[in-house]
Amino acid sequence: MLTKIDRVQVAVADAKAAMQGWIDILDAEPDRVDTLSGLRAKRHTLRIGTGMIEFLEPDGAGTIADAVAARGNHLFAAGASTHDLAGLAARIQSKGVTPHAETGQLFMDEKDTGITGLRLVLSKAETRPRIGLIDFFYEATILSANRDGLMDHLNDMLGLDPKNYSEITSEIFGYTGTLTLFEKDKLDRLEVITPTREGTTMERYFSKFGQSLYMAFAETPHMVEIEKRSLAQGVGLTVDRPATRAAHLPADQIWLHPRTLGGLMLGLSRPSMAWFWSGHPERVEAVA
Repeated sequence: MLTKIDRVQVAVADAKAAMQGWIDILDAEPDRVDTLSGLRAKRHTLRIGTGMIEFLEPDGAGTIADAVAARGNHLFAAGASTHDLAGLAARIQSKGVTPHAETGQLFMDEKDTGITGLRLVLSKAETRPRIGLIDFFYEATILSANRDGLMDHLNDMLGLDPKNYSEITSEIFGYTGTLTLFEKDKLDRLEVITPTREGTTMERYFSKFGQSLYMAFAETPHMVEIEKRSLAQGVGLTVDRPATRAAHLPADQIWLHPRTLGGLMLGLSRPSMAWFWSGHPERVEAVA
């Protein structure tokens, strides 16, 4: 029943400071500020691509204050949209779960999802104009050593279809996993992966925090400009460009480090590149 990864939520101590990298490097634009009583949070929302980033700042003692105290700035929840929010709510309630409803959204904590480390915010699908230097989000990643059990639970709770899924393995980065593609021939998904090699950034994160949300991914045609801005500002990034490709041509992937973007690691892929590991490598367009 899910259609898109339309936003992510980041728990932060200082929203204005956390937002700055998104504005300076990716041309995100402030959208609104409101409060979420269920999370005891002041929410600062940025528009970027066709989606949103919601920075959740403590608004008194409560969930967000506790989350920031425990882990500092970090990816707090993945956000997905659906064309039938009422129908999805009914499906979730049929499983004996009643998520907190506020601002026209459903907020599912770990108790609601039944999955340690996974919080979701579910929204009604909207069509929005693109803003800034990314086109759209398409992925949020959760690290888990129990992929099959986690996915079985997601399928049952949210009505995902395993026939759409794609398996993924990376010898370079040391992991294996599954892409839970929401719809056939579309990229949007939760990525459920297990680190397989000691000493990688991912494995160290998993060893420290256990099963948890790890990062998000977006597509952009502006890889060169984002790389240029990041290098000029001296912020943390990792660039994946084939050795035979000239430096003035776009990288296949870029990762902007958490300190660059207020606590969230964001992966960026050039247009069509994500199909290389999403079941259709023939759809990847060559770099001119």
